[in-house]
Amino acid sequence: MDLTILYFASVREAMGRSSESLQSDAATLGQLRDALIARGAPYDVALARGKSVRMALDQVMRDEASPLEHGSEVAFFPPVTGG
Repeated sequence: MDLTILYFASVREAMGRSSESLQSDAATLGQLRDALIARGAPYDVALARGKSVRMALDQVMRDEASPLEHGSEVAFFPPVTGG
């Protein structure tokens, strides 16, 4: 399926870009993250399993079990703190 991937803040800096379009067979957000990590650098560093990374699916915060659909927009970003 075709997906649009967005990267924000430190994840964007590590990736060296703010977005990309790609095709994936991943069924869930977690599977997509694992597939991207398997691509190697810079994905494996920016999205590493030991890192706290938040995910949104079609502009709604979701967990890794959330299903993907053709044309979905996925965003990866670090946890945000404020004051």
